[in-house]
Amino acid sequence: MKVKDAMHKKAEWREPSTPLSEIADLMRSEDIGSVPIGENDKLVGMVTDRDIAIRAFTDSGDISQKTAKDVMSKGVTFCREGDDVDDAVQLMEERQLRRLPVINEKKRLVGILSLGDISHAASQTKSGELLRAVSAHH
Repeated sequence: MKVKDAMHKKAEWREPSTPLSEIADLMRSEDIGSVPIGENDKLVGMVTDRDIAIRAFTDSGDISQKTAKDVMSKGVTFCREGDDVDDAVQLMEERQLRRLPVINEKKRLVGILSLGDISHAASQTKSGELLRAVSAHH
């Protein structure tokens, strides 16, 4: 199975200057746990619900003034929509990622492959392996 057949296709990025409150509102309204961050037509980071909980509230400064750039994880790992799901799962396991941005041949964001997507698309064995890998203590 290809990543494009398993991924969540509705994915849009936000600018690094996007207020954190807007990112959190998007997460709530779309029932998602991460938002890709793009700049100059490139994926530059991801803001996860964990980033907000850990970085926004524990770092100094006024939380109402914080932006995506202040809390985002940099160095984004991604896969391509034509990749095999098994290869994407292996990458997620190696990097302990619950969500993986998906790009097309034009390097455009076209989706997100999540642990939940894998649980629906892959075998129970493969899903279980991924869950154990991403849940392992760091």
